[in-house]
Amino acid sequence: MTNYPNESEARRDIIEVGRRLYMRGLVCANDGNISARVSEQEIVITPSGVSKGFMTDGMLLKLDLNGRVLSGAGKPSSESEMHLEIYKSSPDICAVCHAHPPVAATFAAAGVPLDRAFLQETVMLLGVIPVVPYAQPGSGDLARNTAGFAREYHGALLEHHGAVSWGNSVIESLFRMESIEYTATVTMHSGAMGFSRTMSAERIADLISARTKWGITKKLGKFK
Repeated sequence: MTNYPNESEARRDIIEVGRRLYMRGLVCANDGNISARVSEQEIVITPSGVSKGFMTDGMLLKLDLNGRVLSGAGKPSSESEMHLEIYKSSPDICAVCHAHPPVAATFAAAGVPLDRAFLQETVMLLGVIPVVPYAQPGSGDLARNTAGFAREYHGALLEHHGAVSWGNSVIESLFRMESIEYTATVTMHSGAMGFSRTMSAERIADLISARTKWGITKKLGKFK
């Protein structure tokens, strides 16, 4: 049985994560969206058209899993369908974070996944970050395409768009978003420095076998 976060704590964390995303430059203007699943049938999500760095509790909305607004004023995020489909696809997911981290977004624009084993933390904890094929923002196609990756990965790049991560809590989804951007940055620098040396197959296998110590059961993709 999934232990959903307390609603008041989830709201607090959504506001804090929005502030961190904005201050770190992982979103700009009114970009991005964050949500938390607070019961089997309810989520709390950020509103549309509001900077994630300047949110208040009163701006957040509560939806059911069909997207119906249960409480809160204004419009929910334009990407709420993507959040809802991710929750429906994998009941163990309790939070979703969508942002536009600039280096990761560059890989998304190029349609290039983050699947190079440069860092041990990436291999053991984050896993491969695949690319979700392009679909119009806010569309059902984008929602369904993204949700298809939720069972086996910790996040994904959205082609020509940005990145999305998920986890057991809002803070964990933030940490994974930060790890996506860090992995993308190291991958970018490796190319700029002219090297492509990755970890050996044996070392990759050893790190993957150690995932169980951290409670990681998803396959998380295959590294090159």
